[in-house]
Amino acid sequence: MNYLLKTEPGAYSFSDLQRDKTTIWDGVTNPVALKNMRGMKSGDRLVIYHTGDEKTAVGMASVVSVDPSDAKNPKIQIKAGSAIAKPRSLAEIKQHKSFADSPLVRQGRLSVVPLNDAQYKYLAGE
Repeated sequence: MNYLLKTEPGAYSFSDLQRDKTTIWDGVTNPVALKNMRGMKSGDRLVIYHTGDEKTAVGMASVVSVDPSDAKNPKIQIKAGSAIAKPRSLAEIKQHKSFADSPLVRQGRLSVVPLNDAQYKYLAGE
């Protein structure tokens, strides 16, 4: 599976993740986002998206492990990948036909969004 993780760059940016190499992704409270996190598996591909003023997909990451010990709030260990060569703004994403029904554009406050292969490839620049 593929997912997009939203983060406020002032709180924890993609460059912070690259510096740290790995981090635990937790603290999510939205029930739909938590459901998406509970579906994650080791090896899943991730796109890191900066919210706030940026509203841009900026980097790649992957799921290292999932700690399901707290079913209400799983802790996902993620590993930094590379920066996206051509970051995609929300305006560009909304123009792309594969995102017409995506929760990324339909549920703007959702912080963990599943991506199909076409969406992932577009954001990754593949």
